[in-house]
Amino acid sequence: MSEAALQEQLAADRPPHAGPWSQLGAAIVAGVIGAGGLIGSLALGLGRLTQPGPGLWPFVVSVVVTVLSIVLALVGRRGTDTEKFSRFSVLTAVAVLTLVVFAAVLPLIGFEIPSLLLAFVWLRFLGKESWISSVVISVGTVAAFYVLFVLVLQIPLPRLI
Repeated sequence: MSEAALQEQLAADRPPHAGPWSQLGAAIVAGVIGAGGLIGSLALGLGRLTQPGPGLWPFVVSVVVTVLSIVLALVGRRGTDTEKFSRFSVLTAVAVLTLVVFAAVLPLIGFEIPSLLLAFVWLRFLGKESWISSVVISVGTVAAFYVLFVLVLQIPLPRLI
């Protein structure tokens, strides 16, 4: 298949463009999230560069998100890389929901079980991996994180034991 034919096939398979209002909507949503992050990180306390507080890195990330949302609002409306919402957009909502559940149960039951379930759900149901590879990769990932963060770096993560 020639390069031109391949490009034409890829363009034909692509969902329709969502338009400039979708870009602006995405910029507004990202801006609101960034502003919320700024407010939340200030409430945590920034500290100083020599003694950073718990809100310093969330503040830095929130500044980046806010600035990029402003850039998207100004120049992104001319872009054609957005897609209309479809049934496949639900996968993103499911991924976000699983992260919210993960964050909610992490302090209650430790990181092992929620991390294992999150990795498995993402691999098996969102990524359409096989059952075997989903189980093996999930268990391996959680084991590697346990060794790295708990045993080697001795980071006090919420744990089962």
